[in-house]
Amino acid sequence: VSLAVTTPQQVVTQVGSVGMEFLGGYAVARAYIRTPETFLALCRWLVAIVILLLPLAMVEAVTGRPPLIEAIRALPGINSVTLGPPEQRMGLYRAHVVFPHSILFGLFCSIAFALSFVALKGVVPTGRRWISSVLVGFACFLSLSSGALLALMLQMGLIVWAALFDRIRGHWWLLTGLGVLAYVVVDLLSNRTPIQVFMSYASFSAHNAFIRSIIFDWGLDNVIGNAERGIPASPWVGIGMNDWVRPEWLHAPSVDNFWLLTAMRYGLPGLFLLVLGYVLVIARVMRQDFAADPVLAQIRRAWVFTFLGLTFTVCTVHVWGNAYSFVFFLFGAGVWLIGAQPSAAATPAAAGPEAGRNTTGPRYSRFAPVPPRHPPPQARHA
Repeated sequence: VSLAVTTPQQVVTQVGSVGMEFLGGYAVARAYIRTPETFLALCRWLVAIVILLLPLAMVEAVTGRPPLIEAIRALPGINSVTLGPPEQRMGLYRAHVVFPHSILFGLFCSIAFALSFVALKGVVPTGRRWISSVLVGFACFLSLSSGALLALMLQMGLIVWAALFDRIRGHWWLLTGLGVLAYVVVDLLSNRTPIQVFMSYASFSAHNAFIRSIIFDWGLDNVIGNAERGIPASPWVGIGMNDWVRPEWLHAPSVDNFWLLTAMRYGLPGLFLLVLGYVLVIARVMRQDFAADPVLAQIRRAWVFTFLGLTFTVCTVHVWGNAYSFVFFLFGAGVWLIGAQPSAAATPAAAGPEAGRNTTGPRYSRFAPVPPRHPPPQARHA
């Protein structure tokens, strides 16, 4: 509806492409990721993909040349993603590997971290889980993206908090309260808004922090309007695919904030509807009681940690293309948790000492459990 009002000449193209990226990835996950077995298999594959890409990232970090992208381009009749000039930070080149921007590679790697360290706990040997998580974190570092590293650090912080205070009732509400308190304190003590302070610490340099602050300030004006700057308000339908008003010296049209760009393009109703669905799903997953099933509890924790980290990360980066579709694929991959039922049979510790002696197969088998050879006493008596 927004695009039909603001940029009707692009409504068919944009609704088709963006709709396919958004709903396509989500629908595929909802259709195929519906059980603990398939979710854990997804985690294994994601971790394996990141580790396989790590050597390519190391080569690119040293040479500034992506081997796989160059190899694809060398094939006759085949092209690959378009890259900008190599960019260095901390003496290393930022790794793209298979993505059009290093930010997206870092985001992809950061998503696999909690899935490796938390979801696969008890599923793979502890030593291998630690090693794979370290390798995933190192691959994320090679992107040299502040947004991706922010997601990684947030996930680490949540993991440490859970390890230290898991036995304290209401420890997540305590963390929420501390976060609100920190926001209020920063707002009172700083001459900048808490969002500006957050963006300054979520950047590698003061220059990047300044640019992000300008983008946020002017981008918000493109939504709510600013008479002094001559920017009309567009809160209901946004500005669509039209160019946004910004300082003359800011030539790049990119907006490094997914939530802000959504509001700019589709208006506040568009942002509200997206955030509403996003928050409701995460909240409903968090409210499920999986105390009787540690495996489901670990899967839920890993998925929630991933999206809590991602929520803050996309405040400093934009997600587009195949990475956009992947993010909502992974979002859809956790929706089955809303209706998941704890199974005592899936947790030997909860089912008693005899549960661990079951010889019908692994904890999650594609074969149905073998029924008892004799009916239970109640059935025989009946």
